[in-house]
Amino acid sequence: MEELLPLSQMGESGKSTLSRLAIVFVVLLVLVLGVLAALLVLHYLPNSRGDGYIIGVGRADCTGPVAELPFMGYANLDQTGAGIISRLYCRAFLVAEPDNPKKRVVFVSAEIGMISQRVRLEVTKQLEHKYGDLYRPDNVILSGTHTHSGPGGYFQYTTFLISCGGLIKPSLNAVVNGIVESIDMAHQNMKKGRILINKGPVDHSQLNRSPLSYLQNPESERRRYSWNVDKEMVVLKMLNDQDQDIGMLSWFADHPVSMNNTNRFTCSDNVGYAAYLFEQEMNKGYLTGKGPFVAAFSSSNLGDVSPNTKGPHCINTGEPCENLQNYCPVGGAQMCISSGPGKNMFESTKLIGRSIYLKAKELFMTASEEINGPIASAHQWVNMTNVTVQLNATHSGKTCKPALGYSFAAGTIDGPGMFNFTQGKCLLTGATEGVPFWDAVRDAILAVPSNETQDCHSPKPILFPTGELNKPYPWHPELIDVQIATIGSLAIVALPGEFTTMAGRRVREAVKSELQTKGGPGMKVVLAGLCSVYTHYITTFEEYQIQRYEGAATIFGPHTLSAYIQSFTALAKAIATDSTQDLPKYPAPTILNITELNFLPSVIDAKPLGRQYGDVLQDVQAIYRVGDVANVQFIGANPRNSAENMRNFTFLTVEKYDNITGSWQVLYTDASWDTKFIWEKGSWGRSTATVEWHIPNYTDPGTYVIKYFGHSKELLKPILTFNGTSSTFEVSD
Repeated sequence: MEELLPLSQMGESGKSTLSRLAIVFVVLLVLVLGVLAALLVLHYLPNSRGDGYIIGVGRADCTGPVAELPFMGYANLDQTGAGIISRLYCRAFLVAEPDNPKKRVVFVSAEIGMISQRVRLEVTKQLEHKYGDLYRPDNVILSGTHTHSGPGGYFQYTTFLISCGGLIKPSLNAVVNGIVESIDMAHQNMKKGRILINKGPVDHSQLNRSPLSYLQNPESERRRYSWNVDKEMVVLKMLNDQDQDIGMLSWFADHPVSMNNTNRFTCSDNVGYAAYLFEQEMNKGYLTGKGPFVAAFSSSNLGDVSPNTKGPHCINTGEPCENLQNYCPVGGAQMCISSGPGKNMFESTKLIGRSIYLKAKELFMTASEEINGPIASAHQWVNMTNVTVQLNATHSGKTCKPALGYSFAAGTIDGPGMFNFTQGKCLLTGATEGVPFWDAVRDAILAVPSNETQDCHSPKPILFPTGELNKPYPWHPELIDVQIATIGSLAIVALPGEFTTMAGRRVREAVKSELQTKGGPGMKVVLAGLCSVYTHYITTFEEYQIQRYEGAATIFGPHTLSAYIQSFTALAKAIATDSTQDLPKYPAPTILNITELNFLPSVIDAKPLGRQYGDVLQDVQAIYRVGDVANVQFIGANPRNSAENMRNFTFLTVEKYDNITGSWQVLYTDASWDTKFIWEKGSWGRSTATVEWHIPNYTDPGTYVIKYFGHSKELLKPILTFNGTSSTFEVSD
């Protein structure tokens, strides 16, 4: 047996071996300790992936009557519905804490002009009836996309009753039921998942339509920003626990007014087209408006933002009209209109919508930062007619009773007003003043503004002293929602109106500062526009002074923005310090006792002698090629007869014959942007309905047919259903 040598007699090689073993042991020990430490950290602190949330998404139809109702947006009584380009949808996104699902927040983006207080109160009432206190005013955010091509009729205040043809029950019901149904679907579809966030600039899709107002803001403030609009889009990517995409929610500041005030077809405008493209991409094989994936493009601080990127030009001379009054030498303010980027409003809508969609898709695909953390929400009712705000150490100001100024009647470059009212200061005197003739008309028909109201709103010359008008109902709301919800490091501020670019920036900065000072760093703040109740516009104090359209429509006076910032920072502080329960409680406004107030013409249909509703008047051609427009005209009936059935109904289908099954397959409905339903009212109750199918380039060759569906209501007869069918036709490459 080999004799072992003492350590002292070992060679250098033996010592080296032991040294290496010692080093290996030490390294292994360090690694083990490191792993244990990491496991402890991961156990007690949120990890990079986090616990995620319970998430639900839902989509429901909220399309109201598509004929004869004035559209909500341009306040043009001649702009009444006469058909449909696209359906309007409500899209709900529900997020709850995994360990405490009662802590939740719901965000609904509705493709309507704005959320009215009547809609807000009716939705709250229905949710309370269904779910008790699970969904409340503080944790349910309702936001309108601000399309100007959807039916009005869902307001309870006189200003909007006049501009929308009354309170139209079918229109109100469509919006309220659509919102509630979308929340129901999100509630039923809740599943474990996670949320990623991303942001980036959108180019070539917007401009500031009141740049001279923007320039009134302090130069030091303006220098902090590269643009006079907010170009940044924020995108939330929602996935289930198998990392499958289930939803996309975005915010971006752009007015959905690519469709101008001559359009009479119900349409969700540019942001609606973006949502359509995104959902079609993610829900392949489904009809438009169907499928599990939900994508929403929500509004933000869009008050002074336009998508009409060619800028204002005199439509009669082609000369630019970017001046304080947006006034043309020939024809005045009504000739100064902005358009673009396309050749017409339909092309512009799709170009802007596609640009927004492509950016959202890019941000969605590259999103990697995960949102984690608790959910909180805060809400208050504020009487905005009498809020005292501390302007500085020595001066305070107060808000006013609502009033609309002269420049409100001038409209904007996206949609001029009537009677050649002009924006901004008087051309002759340089002052902001009224016109004796219109003052006399106002005084005779409405009321003389009180000295208190005039002084409070100065320098606004008051055209409509709405806060002093209460017949037949109050003309404007006084109790206004303010609301913030936080999901981990994301705060959503619910703006009750159209905040201008700089007004929104000030709100965002104030809320972020309050949350980070009292809470923690790294908060991201997004502004959701047109929420809860419509209060027209909100400008900065400086923008207000030159009284362009946005300033004239700031209904609570020059200190409106300061009052909102004061209220929002109070909510942010309460959330950051976990003291929302200590916020002062004020009573909510009431639902006014207006069941229906309808200024629309009565509906009585008639058809030619010996003919039936749905009979073809002008048939399709025998053969079309891709890129063509197939159209067929039918004996029609008033689409308002179909109002109660709108959510489970389509005015049209385009169907393809399947040679294998020997049956017809529906490929398109009136929800598709490739179809158009056109209703033309004739005399003595007669009307026609035309269906257009703009045949996409990717259409498969084959045999097709177009069908029309409707409801008729003749004198002393009940509402009856009918349908019509074109001849079959071929589509070739």
